[in-house]
Amino acid sequence: MIPMHAKGHLRTALWLAELGLPVIPLREGKLPFGNCPGCTRSVCGDRPHMKAAGPCQCSRPCHGWAAATTDPDVLTSPAWATAWRQAEAVAYHPGGAGLTVVDLDNQDAIGWARQNLPATKTVATTRGEHWIYRGAMQSGNKVRPGVDIKSTMQYARWYGPGTGPITALPDVIRALVVKEESTRPLRGEVDSSSPARATWDRSVATGCRHTDAFVRTGLTRGLARIAACREEGAGSTAYGVARFLANQHTACPGPCGLDALGRQVIDAAVAVGVPEPYAERAVERGFNAVAVRAS
Repeated sequence: MIPMHAKGHLRTALWLAELGLPVIPLREGKLPFGNCPGCTRSVCGDRPHMKAAGPCQCSRPCHGWAAATTDPDVLTSPAWATAWRQAEAVAYHPGGAGLTVVDLDNQDAIGWARQNLPATKTVATTRGEHWIYRGAMQSGNKVRPGVDIKSTMQYARWYGPGTGPITALPDVIRALVVKEESTRPLRGEVDSSSPARATWDRSVATGCRHTDAFVRTGLTRGLARIAACREEGAGSTAYGVARFLANQHTACPGPCGLDALGRQVIDAAVAVGVPEPYAERAVERGFNAVAVRAS
């Protein structure tokens, strides 16, 4: 129940908290309120649910997104009162609510999203749009021109409820946060490459439940997608291909040769300029994403 005396941004925050969105006040400039003297420079050890989990139990809205809460007693407490009186906006922690926000900063970014992402709940912002998906993931800034991903360990400003039904988070968005080396190799040479290209065959996949044709068709299409990324995006594409291949083999009763498939994905990424360590990490993340979901 929202208290009758609650007004302005606090009233909005309490309503959002009732909906399950962890919220915090924002000061001028869309920034969280600074830490109190006891928490400045993280001398308190930070809050227990942050990346560097510590002992801080500060009652004030310190540590930005990590202070976001759905507890009305905290939101209306005297420790938060000054912040609400000075607040310029309300923000929420998308990952804490099991959501991901694709922050599109301009019309070019919006146009890219309309061509490449599934439609979902859309919220107009001061410069562009927020596309909101059901599912949490790692956050990432500037994953492509004009596009930020806000989910875990980040906050997003509340602009309103938006329009349209919410859609499940697709793999194409998860793949955007896989980092690859920004420095391009010189004179057409890659930073490293495998001494010999691995190939998948039935000898390494005696327990695979699929036909050779089925496996090779999916692999060939994936390798072609990677090969087409000669300027950028090969690492992200390798992640998506690895995730797709792993998903196809989660029900295999025995060895399916996934390591050999992954090696071919890595080699394809290396061939278009992705340093081998980055390609290996992208494939490992793609495999692990399916393993975590299946567990």
